[in-house]
Amino acid sequence: MLRGRTLWMATGNPHKHREARIILMEYGLDLRRLETKRIEIQADDLEEIAAYSVEHIPEADSRPIVVEDAGLFIHHLKGFPGPYSSYVLKTIGLGGILKLMEGVQNREATFKSVVALRWRGETHLFVGEVQGRIATEIRGSQGFGYDPIFIPDEGDGRTFGEMTIREKNTLSHRARAFRRLALWLTSR
Repeated sequence: MLRGRTLWMATGNPHKHREARIILMEYGLDLRRLETKRIEIQADDLEEIAAYSVEHIPEADSRPIVVEDAGLFIHHLKGFPGPYSSYVLKTIGLGGILKLMEGVQNREATFKSVVALRWRGETHLFVGEVQGRIATEIRGSQGFGYDPIFIPDEGDGRTFGEMTIREKNTLSHRARAFRRLALWLTSR
């Protein structure tokens, strides 16, 4: 069992931390934010990126530490931007993605999250995915990142950006990965 029921999330993104914290609270787990420099390698595989990051955190002492890495994989663009989603968002933004998708009929996409847990000297990975499609315009001001252009298939036609954090947490890739982590931890 997790002693103290506290985990530490190494992230500079307060939005990710908030979403994950709300999910883990459902399982009686406390997720605190660890302000630290995180090494993020360039790789084509989210699992490799997340595992490397959590294994190279300077503060990786006896505390259970998690790192989350996510990517938007657009089918028409052969999975682009995928593991490069953060860089693409910073450089061309949502408008750039929509420009790349102009006139495209196949707007299918997969949002994927990988949570890496470093605990007791071992790394454990938890994956969550959600299928959906890319909107034709930016919709909504909730959430962050690609939320205003991603419409989950299981939803009601709204983008993640049009949903409250609690609504998004019923469907999202990140919620699925963190729930898998929580179930694993609480079953020990």
